Parts: sequence; structure tokens; C-alpha cells
Amino acid sequence: MTSSLTSRKPARSKPTSDTRPSAEEEVPKFYVPNITIKELYAAIPNHCFERSFFRSFSYVIFDFVCLGLLLWTALTYIPKINPQNVTLPHPALYKVARGAAWLLYDFCAGLPAFGLWIIGHECGHHAFSTSKTANSVVGWLVHSFVGVPYFSWKISHGKHHAQTSHLTGDQVFVPNTRSELGLPPLDHERENLEGTKVSADLQELFSEALDDAPIVSVLQLTVHLLVGWPIYLIKNAMGQRSYPKWTNHFVPKMPLFAPHQRNQVLMSDLGIFIWIASILYSIKVFGFLKVFRVYLLPYLWVNHWLVLITFLQHTDPALPHYQASAFTFPRGALSTFDRELMGGPSFIGKITGWICATTTHGICETHVAHHICSKIPHYHAWEARDAINKRLAQDGIYVQGNPATWSEALRVIRECKFIEDEGEVRFYKNAQGKAARVPVFVAEGVSDSGIDMQ
Repeated sequence: MTSSLTSRKPARSKPTSDTRPSAEEEVPKFYVPNITIKELYAAIPNHCFERSFFRSFSYVIFDFVCLGLLLWTALTYIPKINPQNVTLPHPALYKVARGAAWLLYDFCAGLPAFGLWIIGHECGHHAFSTSKTANSVVGWLVHSFVGVPYFSWKISHGKHHAQTSHLTGDQVFVPNTRSELGLPPLDHERENLEGTKVSADLQELFSEALDDAPIVSVLQLTVHLLVGWPIYLIKNAMGQRSYPKWTNHFVPKMPLFAPHQRNQVLMSDLGIFIWIASILYSIKVFGFLKVFRVYLLPYLWVNHWLVLITFLQHTDPALPHYQASAFTFPRGALSTFDRELMGGPSFIGKITGWICATTTHGICETHVAHHICSKIPHYHAWEARDAINKRLAQDGIYVQGNPATWSEALRVIRECKFIEDEGEVRFYKNAQGKAARVPVFVAEGVSDSGIDMQ
């Protein structure tokens, strides 16, 4: 997944040290779930499926009120950081302090702005209202406000939900395979398919070929968080690699879209055109620096939260990826993690976790429930999550990941390097060629496409 952001060193084919396979390591088993979508639906209280336009719209108001209060606070109090109101030891520090205050505003504004992004996302899933018109109008307006081609992305995102973690059907966060990274073919004398036994020389080869240096991982993550989202929209970076080069969300003829969806793509393009024109006009009226501080930096934080959250929801060495022969809709939905955004067990972690969950409408914390039924509105998703988790626990299935933090993203990007070219259920291997899980099929013959939930 990260290969699109950095070049790779060519792998050497000759061994440089001990070629004997290491002793097989004990790796936790992953029992491939056979639960059906009907069983999962049955666990969810009926009222969780109810959608209210007025209740949903109250969160739009909430997000804009938060943004308005933050902007008013910034415009009112940041200019007062001057010698007349504040005493600082050096004159140059006033400019530094004002700059730091604006950066704090940008960070804080990015959270409710991302909350608006989530509202548009719910409109695309028809979780905002029972009215298709209301979903389309509110979704287009809100997503255009944060630079998202609403209908175009709605279409590709729907395909992602239908085939989550399907190796040839998913639309985003599709893992790189061994061959795609130019690594040597699987050598059964020096390693095994499961990734529990790898010779020392292969571990060294993988580590060098995959640039397993901490600074490289930090740079990969930084680029990923800053520009990963627009690059995905523009050229399908991190997307389904079966699509032609430069597949994007702006041209109706792209393989992402069917012919009858042409007008939806053009309407999305119109929203982006108005968005860009509004930014340029604002720069002409207010100046670049003010627009950069007030809108563009919070916009970058919105993109950052989007990539951080979705990357960690769908990427982890403990999450499976399925070949078509093993894929079912429930397996795809359960191949994601719920994570507490910027949370943790400490007192500070609980506070930051609550703030982030509130301002981003729990999208990170209730993600599995959202994949099981995307029409559940976020204000019911918490209860649905608890009910689903209770049912999953009966089958020994747990979908809670570590808190979604920058350090966790760095861990994941270092542990998730490639998957094998073969196998019905595949897990990421790290820079030593080792996997964190071994798939086990318990009861064959279960098939559930999820079509009944469309």
C-alpha cells in the first residue's frame, strides 16, 4: 500500500547469510468467521435502523456552530497577543505566539470540519434521512464544502463496502503483493507461505528491499497523511490496481462508473469547481495568508483525519484479506477494526478520546457496525456496536483495535509491508517476511453475499 509513496530498492536474489529456515514461530490463529449477515442484523435493536432528518441535521448545525465559535475565538483573541495585552521576554515571540495560536485553531477546527465530512459520508449511505433527495442535497453541499466530489466518491465508496478486503474487488487500501514489490518468489526451502518460518538471509533481504528504516516509515506516513486523499481521488493511489493508470473520480468514462452515472460525476465536478472558485475568490478578497489560516490548514487536517482513521480501520497485521473464493460480505465487514480516535487508558487519553469521538461522530469507534449496515445513523451506531460485539463474542470474534494514534499508524505502516501472491486468506507480512496471524477454516460451505442488505 505504501509503495505508491516511495520507491523501493531492488531485492537481491543471492543469500548473504544463513539460508536455513528459522524455527517455526508460534503465531495466533485466525478462525475465518462463518457468521451470516442475518445473524448480525438480528443482534441489532430495531430502533437502531431508524433515521431522522431533523436529528441528523442537528449535527450539521452542531458542526458549523463549533467551527463558528472556533473562528470567532481565533479572530477575536489571537490579534490581542501583542505588547499592549501580553508581556513576553522578546518582541519576536509575539509573532511566534500568534502563529502557534493559529496552528492550534487549525488543529481544533479540523475536527468539527471532519465531522461535516462524516455527515456527507452518511448522506451517501442514506443514513442521514429516509429521503433520497435530502441525502443528495445535503451530501452534495456538505461534501463540496470540504472538497469532496460527492456522487463520484459515493459510487466508488459503495463498491468498497460491498467488497471490503476483497483482493480484486475492494477499492482502497489494497495490499501490495510480493511480486508487485519485486521480491523473490516464495522459496519453500527458506520460508513458508504462512510467514511463521523465514530464514535469516531472507529476513535480511526483505528488510533491505523494503526500506525498513524508522525515518523512511515516518516519511511514508507523513506523505500518506498529507496528500494520500487527493492523490487517491486524482490517480487512484492506494486503490484497486486492476484499474488503468490515472483512474480518477472526475472523468465519467473512468471504469469506476457506469454509463448511467455520467450526470452524477459531472454534478460532483461542478461542486469541486465551485469549491475551487470560492477559495480563489476568497484569496483575492481576503489575501492568501488569511484564507490559508482560516480554511486551507483546517482542510488539510480534515484530509489527515480521513486518511489516519480509514488507514487504521482497514490496515493491521491482524486483519485478513480475501481471495474471491473465500470472500463473503460478513467476512469483509468483519475484516476491519473499531478504534478509539486519539484515545487511551490514561486520564488524558480518555479526554482526547471523548473529544475526538464527539466531534467526528464516532466514525472511528463504530466502524464495524457501519460496515455491517451502513444505513445505521451515527447516533445509533454506538448501541448497534455494543449489540454486535456481544453477538460476535459468542463466536470468539473481537474487532477492537488499538487506539488510532500517530504512533499506532507508524507501527502499522512498519508491520504491514506485503501479502503473498497466493492463498485464499492472506495477512500482511512485515519487513522480515513474518506474518502475525495464520488463517484457519473451521466450517466450510457457508455463503453469504450480503445482497439482502442492499
